[in-house]
Amino acid sequence: MKFHKRTFIILLLMVSCLAPAAAVAIEVGTQAPGFKLKSLQGEDVSLADFKGRLVLLKLATTWCPTCKQLSAEIEKVGAFLKENDVVVLDVFVQDSPEMIKKYLGDTEPPMSFYALLDDGQVYEAYNVYLIPRLLLIDAEQIVRFESSGRSMLAADIVALVEEYGPKAGPS
Repeated sequence: MKFHKRTFIILLLMVSCLAPAAAVAIEVGTQAPGFKLKSLQGEDVSLADFKGRLVLLKLATTWCPTCKQLSAEIEKVGAFLKENDVVVLDVFVQDSPEMIKKYLGDTEPPMSFYALLDDGQVYEAYNVYLIPRLLLIDAEQIVRFESSGRSMLAADIVALVEEYGPKAGPS
């Protein structure tokens, strides 16, 4: 029994030592690391292409069940995202184009949506230690929200867009 308790304590210490370093990888309020990746159609897509627009950056894989759940929540608010000119960049960090095409199926999302193949640069720049991760990047490309460790529902996504999207002018 002592061996199991000792092993558990060592693992707990290792996790607690590693977690703080990983948690500060992308701080809210800092500039989002830039990247240029290939889309499923072979086009170069850069984060900088969307300066001036709100971006939901989803970091995920095809084999992750909670990634699929997050995709469903984003899909629920697709029309709202389109109305608010929000771009969704779905960066797949460990998948082949064939796996991604199968995962996405034939549905066309209503909002501006790009499925991107990570070549390792996003994985490294965003210190992907936990998936899925959803980041909200504002029009100036500042990270305004980072979801690590939190479940996101459609209502949470709407609230973020309303908080950080373009403010309505006076009536």
